[in-house]
Amino acid sequence: MLDYNNPTVAREQLLQCNNSSLATIIEYYFTQANINEIEKLYTLSRYFRNKYYSNKVYFRGLIEISSYCKQDCYYCGIRKSNKKANRYRLDKGTILECCEKGNKLGFKTFVLQGGEDPFFTKDIMIDICSSIKKQFPKSALTLSIGELDYDFYKKLKENGVDRFLLRHETATKSHYEKLHPPFMSFDNRQNCLKILKELKYQTGAGFMVDSPFQNIETIANDLIFLKNLNPEMIGMGPFLPHKDTPFKNFKILNINHTLILLALVRILVPKALIPATTALATVDKKYSDLALINSANVIMPNLSPTNHRKDYSLYNNKKSWGNESAQQILNISENLNNLNLCADFSRGDYFDLQ
Repeated sequence: MLDYNNPTVAREQLLQCNNSSLATIIEYYFTQANINEIEKLYTLSRYFRNKYYSNKVYFRGLIEISSYCKQDCYYCGIRKSNKKANRYRLDKGTILECCEKGNKLGFKTFVLQGGEDPFFTKDIMIDICSSIKKQFPKSALTLSIGELDYDFYKKLKENGVDRFLLRHETATKSHYEKLHPPFMSFDNRQNCLKILKELKYQTGAGFMVDSPFQNIETIANDLIFLKNLNPEMIGMGPFLPHKDTPFKNFKILNINHTLILLALVRILVPKALIPATTALATVDKKYSDLALINSANVIMPNLSPTNHRKDYSLYNNKKSWGNESAQQILNISENLNNLNLCADFSRGDYFDLQ
């Protein structure tokens, strides 16, 4: 197993793994390792998180701009075919109001996230993004709005977008095809990530843990994919079913799998900015706390209008980091302090860009 006494050697051991040997390591931590060994893995992960980011946890203000989506992912509550989904989209004025609220609370990164909504054309998104950057020039702007073409990504970058989140979902084509309908393309999604890196975005990838039809081999592929892509941000959370999707009857599995994989990813891609995802907090707040103690260093409180939050329903019972009140932000900061972590409201750029 890994050399727990020497983090550099332990990382090198992981870097040298092929798919088969990495799968063996993952399976060992999932099924055989005792609590003491898993804690040693977390200690390695903390070493790398602290080496590059100390005990800082960066705050991002999340704005969920649309629950319309042209895609039809089998796991997602806002998929095109879900006729029961409540659809909304925010106009430019509302989005800017959300940013203003966040700015007053001290946020220096805004994350605009939404389904792949055809309403938000290139011109509309350029107008929104350039307006945000004009009003908040010292803030970073992140988008998470799905698969676009090269020119769309390029124009957004030229108009102030700093970062783009696009989970790769799975690095195994046969697995991708079990999670998505035939009109969606594994190759296109991979190509989008290549474009984002080429355009020098701070790029985010990632995947769900324990998604339907996932196995140890596909997870090993995911970790090797992340190692090779070397994204600036990595988002990983447990699969949680949504009651109005084809995957409604799939169960939530072992949440510790997510915590173990977050640690392995932190060791493999040590400079990555890694959020403690809402999905972890939805299962139990203790899991998001453990993720932050051991591996993660980003949280994303929700700045979206409160009347729409329940409509951005990707999975059942989605929790929030809380609303955008000053008291709630103070409560989150105090919780971090109790975990020996430090709330950080700066832009929180990738280590090499700080």
